[in-house]
Amino acid sequence: MNKFYKVENLTFKDDTMVLEIDNVEYNFNLKNVSELLLHASKSEREHFEISSSGYGIHWSLLDEDLSIDGLLGISHNPPNSKKEKFYV
Repeated sequence: MNKFYKVENLTFKDDTMVLEIDNVEYNFNLKNVSELLLHASKSEREHFEISSSGYGIHWSLLDEDLSIDGLLGISHNPPNSKKEKFYV
């Protein structure tokens, strides 16, 4: 299995999620990331699982999932399968 990211040291400081991705520390304001996490209790926030591939994080008590690509603002757009028609 390919590992997408090395995800470590997920903690919360007030309304900020602190996360280390590929040895770089990121701070994510929960207002911009997840309303569920923003309003969750400390124990709900701390009950999470990082996927073995490093692709995402799951909070089972909240039924919340965040992808690392989404947190980093990376989008994957599939190629357009329909050919555009041009009329002259």
